[in-house]
Amino acid sequence: MTKNFTIKTTKAGFSKSALLIGFVHKNVKPQGEIAKLFAQTGLNWKKLCDAGDFSGKTGQVLDILTPPDLAVSRFLIVGLGNLHKSDASEKTKKPAKLSDWADLGGKLLTLIKNTSTTEIAIIADELAEDPMASLVAGLHLRNYDFDKYKSQKDDDEEEEAKPASKNLAITLHAKNKTALDKQIATRMATVEGTILARDLVNEPPNVLGPVEFASYASDLSSIGIDVEILTPAKMKKLGMGALLAVSQGSVREPRMAIMRWNGGKKNQGPIAFVGKGVSFDSGGISLKPGAGMQEMKGDMGGAAAVIGLMKTLALRKAKVNVIGVIGLVENMPDGNAYRPGDIVTAMSGTTIEIINTDAEGRLVLADTLWYTQDRFKPELMINLATLTGAVMVALGQEYAGMFTNDDELAKNLHKAGEVSGEKLWHMPLAPAYDKLIKSRFADIKNTGGRFAGAITAAQFLQRFVNDVPWAHLDIAGTGFSTPSNDINTSWASGFGVAVLDEFIKNNYED
Repeated sequence: MTKNFTIKTTKAGFSKSALLIGFVHKNVKPQGEIAKLFAQTGLNWKKLCDAGDFSGKTGQVLDILTPPDLAVSRFLIVGLGNLHKSDASEKTKKPAKLSDWADLGGKLLTLIKNTSTTEIAIIADELAEDPMASLVAGLHLRNYDFDKYKSQKDDDEEEEAKPASKNLAITLHAKNKTALDKQIATRMATVEGTILARDLVNEPPNVLGPVEFASYASDLSSIGIDVEILTPAKMKKLGMGALLAVSQGSVREPRMAIMRWNGGKKNQGPIAFVGKGVSFDSGGISLKPGAGMQEMKGDMGGAAAVIGLMKTLALRKAKVNVIGVIGLVENMPDGNAYRPGDIVTAMSGTTIEIINTDAEGRLVLADTLWYTQDRFKPELMINLATLTGAVMVALGQEYAGMFTNDDELAKNLHKAGEVSGEKLWHMPLAPAYDKLIKSRFADIKNTGGRFAGAITAAQFLQRFVNDVPWAHLDIAGTGFSTPSNDINTSWASGFGVAVLDEFIKNNYED
């Protein structure tokens, strides 16, 4: 699924030409198959560690050239630090976060691509299947690169930031090939969903508008997802005056895509995920400054995450019923655009005074959330949106803001974020903030002013969820233009797919 890159598992022996990679924990000698092969070298482990200042810290590497008659010509021993097998029988060992193993996989790819070898053998016999599968996920995620529009590849990029350009063949040598293959397939479903989300966010806005975005949702029908697309006429009939107002200034028609995965019991109520999909946000009449406006092609990161999640669930045949709904618009200035001072009526009947046309995402979500809870009666709803710059002021780009009307939901989402590496920080909601969005002329207004901007946006959304347990994830700081890390050097991160997939696994599947 990623170019110039294959991974397979085997029980067979090693190729003479392969670069062999094994793992050791901090201050621990090699174990299992790697120990047997190392013993054949006749080298002294302690002396090698002392000479290379190697203790097995996470990411440390000990490079060993072996005698000519050995099965492989070169070892790379990689330190695991205090990462341990996620084996519940080992009472003294705390299972590592899956994200730690994925990060290690990303580091490993950087190490591999800086060698001249294209054939790699990784000894996985001493590692449990789930962390090993997460390491494989990290290899794939680090290898991702969005260069489909480059007619010539750059030669002057920093070497460390570049994905593998040569054809790499990586073989995992495992004791239990069947179990490892099963775990890898599960993790790769999450990887494929994340990469779809990255691709969508990275696409230029002239290529990916609301109609084209909806077609990506329609494509998911090929893997068992039921898809329905609402046109402007249908949305108008339903009374979606808030969402339609945002789209007025664009020549590109809005859409709403409804995706259904029915993997659970027939009598099980669905879980709903709702995404903001503004394919390009100029700010409308309240025009954004020109500097950096090109990044507003990523203002559909929430919708991209929902599509990616739905793909993940279908690929791994998740035993749960899930609804994914995304509101898709383009926000442009035009003679027909909505204006500051307008009053629009949402599907719920709530009237909204427009103070700033650049606060458009909450208008899209207002109708999308109301429609979802009204039609599908979900057990809970979670929406994702690149909603406010204010959340970046509060949290930077390490955490997404999490707002919720249910403390248990907050707890479960936070745990999923810690395991997946897509971290969430619980932010407040309180009636006192409602006065900031009280309107003189309508029920509410679409901005609350300078203070508590991320909170007042969430307070606005809460008006459209009824009594359904609900969480709003503001991913403005984590969805795109994030600093490069071990598993992503792309502009788009695909944030949201992994944390929500982990949330579903932990709480809604046997």
